[in-house]
Amino acid sequence: MFVKSVMIPREKAYVVESSESLKDVLHKLEKYKVDGVPVVKGNQYVGLILLNNIYKGFFESSLLRDDYLSTTVAGDLAAYRDDYIDEEEIFENTLLTVKDRPIVAVVNQTGELKGVVTRYDVLEQFQSAFGMKRKGVRISFSSSEAEGRIARLAEISKQFHENIISLTTFDETDKFIRRIVMKVEKQQNIDKFVQKLEASGFRVLDIKED
Repeated sequence: MFVKSVMIPREKAYVVESSESLKDVLHKLEKYKVDGVPVVKGNQYVGLILLNNIYKGFFESSLLRDDYLSTTVAGDLAAYRDDYIDEEEIFENTLLTVKDRPIVAVVNQTGELKGVVTRYDVLEQFQSAFGMKRKGVRISFSSSEAEGRIARLAEISKQFHENIISLTTFDETDKFIRRIVMKVEKQQNIDKFVQKLEASGFRVLDIKED
């Protein structure tokens, strides 16, 4: 999945012009109930302005509050000017980017703002990937890295008519072993399904209904 599949497009995103005063910026942040927005100059991306940066800038200035908010413009405090992502980038790469900010700008090769990805969007997608919004049975097991193991898992699942909600794999300490977490819909034959997994060389570590 790529960033363009989940980003909020420019025309639907909240943005501010670089020439807007911080007073106007704060008004928009409060109105839209967000912690940050992209700063643009026309269609060109200038940076991000975040609520924390506004507060920090005030404490570091020698101005009175009203003077600071009315004379300082968004472009003065724009951060992450060269830190953004491309819409063709793999979505998973956004996870590390949003750990220290509420939004990430999506910018094309000519510097135009194409949209934004919010921390909320990223968490929503990862919740979906792990099947957290659907009830079922989560089975954690380990398997060797042998070729065809995932295909064998799919074959067993089909044999027992298991509806797979999510399937995620992780590296184990041993490079020849992978940990697999699979969530399936709850059915009466879940015990037989687990027994078949173990008989086929999958080591079941944990089973939890959620």
